[in-house]
Amino acid sequence: MFNSAAFLTYAVITAATPGPNNIMSMSNGSRYGFRKALPFNLGIGVGFSAVMLLCTAFASLLRSILPAIKTPMLILGACYMLYLAWKTWKSDGEIDEDHSRTGFLQGMTLQFINAKIILYGILSMEAYILPHYAGQALPLTLFALLLAFIGFSFTLLWSAFGSFFRLLFSRHRKAVNGIMALLLVYCAVSLFL
Repeated sequence: MFNSAAFLTYAVITAATPGPNNIMSMSNGSRYGFRKALPFNLGIGVGFSAVMLLCTAFASLLRSILPAIKTPMLILGACYMLYLAWKTWKSDGEIDEDHSRTGFLQGMTLQFINAKIILYGILSMEAYILPHYAGQALPLTLFALLLAFIGFSFTLLWSAFGSFFRLLFSRHRKAVNGIMALLLVYCAVSLFL
């Protein structure tokens, strides 16, 4: 049975945590304002959608060629989630990188080299979606676009709140990191339930 709670928890936590998209969107939002940061964020949305569709195709192809890949991918995925949980827990909460870019093309291009979203797409497909929807093009496409929408929504939030998130993470660093880490551990464990 499809575990929508575990899937959505993983997708939201992964999309909400700092990564290249969110840090750059926050930086652009705090430096230029939401409206001027919008072209970059729209580029992220388009690129994110393309990468999620490619990840879906790749994971589906890999699964059809090597059906035995499921267990190693689940183990790898769980290890990656536990690694993210550990890094989140140990993080000092400082987000001081400045990768400001404002153009649509920069936002779109970033997606094709953003390891976080590539792993996000492949792991989401392999761990949560393909076991229930393998070979079904429409549901797979819709899930890929849902993943892109969730990720894009959080880049918009990071941009809109800009410096607010910087303050939130620095003021309540341990609580936020602890909650995110525990939710990632839950996601890792739920892969095997």
